[in-house]
Amino acid sequence: MKTPLDRALFPVTEHFNYLNHAAVGILPIPVRDAIIEFVDAHATTGIVGVWPYDLRLTEYRSEIARFIGADAEEIAVLRNSADGANAIAAGLRWEPGDEIILGDNEFPSNAYPWLACRDLGAKVRLIETERERLTPDVLRKHISKRTRVVTVSWVSFMDGYRHDLAGLAEVAHDHGALLCVDVMQSLGAFPLDVRSTGVDAVYAGGAKWLMALQGVSFLYVRKALIDRLRLAAPGWRSAANLWDFLNYEQAPVNDASRFEGGTVNFVGALSLAKAIEVLAAPGRRIAEHVLELTDRLCDGLQRMGAEIASDRSPETSSAIVTFKLPQHDPIELGRILQKEKIITTYRTNGVRVSPHGYNTEREIDDLLTAVSEATPLAAAT
Repeated sequence: MKTPLDRALFPVTEHFNYLNHAAVGILPIPVRDAIIEFVDAHATTGIVGVWPYDLRLTEYRSEIARFIGADAEEIAVLRNSADGANAIAAGLRWEPGDEIILGDNEFPSNAYPWLACRDLGAKVRLIETERERLTPDVLRKHISKRTRVVTVSWVSFMDGYRHDLAGLAEVAHDHGALLCVDVMQSLGAFPLDVRSTGVDAVYAGGAKWLMALQGVSFLYVRKALIDRLRLAAPGWRSAANLWDFLNYEQAPVNDASRFEGGTVNFVGALSLAKAIEVLAAPGRRIAEHVLELTDRLCDGLQRMGAEIASDRSPETSSAIVTFKLPQHDPIELGRILQKEKIITTYRTNGVRVSPHGYNTEREIDDLLTAVSEATPLAAAT
């Protein structure tokens, strides 16, 4: 089976059946090599070695922008997903009674920044996702004239539910609200065009499906929104002329890089840009591939009588599958798989499997075999 991402670029395949990109992604060889080159330059020549990477920040932002259909001026390089959410949440000027809508199953990175807005007078409305997922129709029921922001993870970290961004954006905009999206569990596996979906802000760390270093992220802010946001966390690089150090009254730079604040994580930005080069080459074939793999996984699990928490409808399925097997403790089952060098995430709510574009059908079948051979709790006791 030919995979959309060249397996030779992923040395992890020599050691593990790695199916855990929803936790931490794998650095492709070109990314690793670029990082080593940066570190060597820093170690041997200091500023002489690092300065060229500073000059390439515009290039890195352009690489990110092309990947999501944006302009480079709409991109900031930050530390993590919460940085992006905080730039928007803390930057909006809230009035008492303004509303924020989000699901009650958001990862904390996309919950805490919005919940903190309650201190500024905003009201947070949580959708009970066990009862109803945040679809356009559900949003239409809950949104009001006081709603300022709707925020959602494109793909849920818990069960892989993939939201309809274009539909949500349309409903939000019809009511004068913004749609702000955490794409941490989707971008890199699924392609995104911010123009066609109509999202207003997007943010994601690079360490999962984007296969970059930890501690680096990006923020996309729609151009028309940039000047509407208060610069809540300015730094020396937020200034229009960052070299005019003592001109404290100058305006901020007129693009999204103002949100970067201080010195950027250059090696992280480099890793993100290089990883995107790897991911951009096969394009949509990665999404097609991971859906085929997860469909194959679910078919096999269903034959074993597994409880699959993930919605596998074509419009909502993703590269994440969470399941339980009757009479098996999911944490113990995950440990059994890990002893077989099959790497997943395992929690009380189930075993989470998340393949990427270099994984194969054989690796899915090996996981299924290991699950089928696991000893049930009753037999073990």
